[in-house]
Amino acid sequence: MTRVLLLDVVGLTATALAHMPRLRALAAAGATSQLGTVLPAVTCSVQSTMLTGLAPAQHGIVGNGWFHRDIGEVNLWRQHNALVEGEKVWETARRHSPGFTTANVCWWYAMGASTDVTVTPRPVYHADGRKSPDFYSRPPAIHDRLTGELGDFPLFRYWGPTASIESSRWIAEATRSVLREESSDLVMAYLPHLDYDLQRFGPDSAEADRAAAELDAVLAPLLDDATAAGATVVAVAEYGIARADRPVDVNRALRRAGLLEVQVQQGRELLDPLASRAFAVADHQVAHVYVADPSDVARVRAVLRDLDGVDEVLDRAEQARYGLDHPRSGELVVVAEPGAWFTYYYWLDDDRAPDFARGVEIHKKPGYDPAELFFDPADPFAKLRAGFGLVRKKLGLRYAMDVVPLDPTHVRGTHGRLPESSADTPLLICSDATLPFWDDARDLVPAARVRDLVLEAAGVPAPATAS
Repeated sequence: MTRVLLLDVVGLTATALAHMPRLRALAAAGATSQLGTVLPAVTCSVQSTMLTGLAPAQHGIVGNGWFHRDIGEVNLWRQHNALVEGEKVWETARRHSPGFTTANVCWWYAMGASTDVTVTPRPVYHADGRKSPDFYSRPPAIHDRLTGELGDFPLFRYWGPTASIESSRWIAEATRSVLREESSDLVMAYLPHLDYDLQRFGPDSAEADRAAAELDAVLAPLLDDATAAGATVVAVAEYGIARADRPVDVNRALRRAGLLEVQVQQGRELLDPLASRAFAVADHQVAHVYVADPSDVARVRAVLRDLDGVDEVLDRAEQARYGLDHPRSGELVVVAEPGAWFTYYYWLDDDRAPDFARGVEIHKKPGYDPAELFFDPADPFAKLRAGFGLVRKKLGLRYAMDVVPLDPTHVRGTHGRLPESSADTPLLICSDATLPFWDDARDLVPAARVRDLVLEAAGVPAPATAS
């Protein structure tokens, strides 16, 4: 059995790799291929495909979130592994090689997973509404060990206007500790740093190049440890980030057409998914549109087709072409044109926006909001007020981080649709070029075959196909 280190280097493309000498050296000594991602090319969907070998239509992760028809709620960024249908790579390995062990450091859907070691962000939600940084671990003793070695998990550097290299550094160092202290056959780590400045400033910016160099420096000690441990390194990316220049307000179009309804509470508008004839769960360049009455589908489709920035409107049969025809998917799925992306905004007057719209609230917003990466440029006191908020938090007082802009035009990078060129196509790197896997692998390896590569690299003596 050979140990495997599986790294999810978010946003890794040939462009980024040019500024990553340590990872580039590993690639030069091993094998590199473009990775054929899936639609939607977003974190949760692609990770689930890589770990199960299945399409979203089979594993059910149709995006980073969706409308849960059984409870009538839109939920993004859920964590329970039971949401992912199908056998995971470590379960396949364990089925053929009893005793195979796996450690997961921050890959998604970690909670309740059958991995042997789990480390994943998990804030403390206090009774008074405050939120404090923390993480979940199993076995529980790992929590105190990692906290003693690395300090608290830097939650506010993991996402939001202050997201930075600190979160990926913590994850990389935690992975080094797990690699050193645990005997796991497969160690998985999720490193999100390239997501930040590539969305803030664009993939062709100087900030993007600097972010790649920063991440490479953080990766170097981990890669050295893996080499010393005799581990095979497999580095993947879920997607590449393309230039963004056109936000598309899909929900506002549905509202103007009389299809989307809101409730008003204290002068603020909240999306009412149960009363709406149609609404969209926006997720970067893909949106699931849920239509309550089948007789409305043609009308909704016509509204979406007329919307500037929309490339495709997929019904169930057309979703099947992309392996996205799961019951969780919307009756229609909308794909943005190159350079365009979908906002979740549904209000028509910013004064009526819900209070969470100006905060980092990934679990309250009924869609993904990349504007959470910015302090509002129109508010000269945004950073100052955020600082006061942190002081209040440290004093144990309630606070509100209402510093996020409602202007989506600040966003410069996006993803979600299938890549247009090699510049925004993710990469797959393996330190071992001698594996038989590479005999029939070509310039583009489908994301579903990452599972097969991991099994072969680990030396699991069994077919990859589950029984």
